[in-house]
Amino acid sequence: MYLDSAKKSEIFGKYGQSNSDTGSPESQVALFSYRIAHLTEHMKKNRKDHTTERSLVKLVGKRRALLNYLKHKDIERYRNIVKALGLRK
Repeated sequence: MYLDSAKKSEIFGKYGQSNSDTGSPESQVALFSYRIAHLTEHMKKNRKDHTTERSLVKLVGKRRALLNYLKHKDIERYRNIVKALGLRK
């Protein structure tokens, strides 16, 4: 499996307040970004996998919604997470 509990706790520890911080927007955006990167690689190999493509589009939308929330809530936290993850916007 590409995403086990050890990898999740590593992502949450790096971008959240602690290893068990699963609810903060920063940790959720980081987890979504990791999953989006994995699904993008899958789509490069399997172009006709429409179910995965739909899941990828939904994940991108969820990440965008969380980033919009974070931008309106606290612009500095938004800028830090975008810079840390290397997102374009």
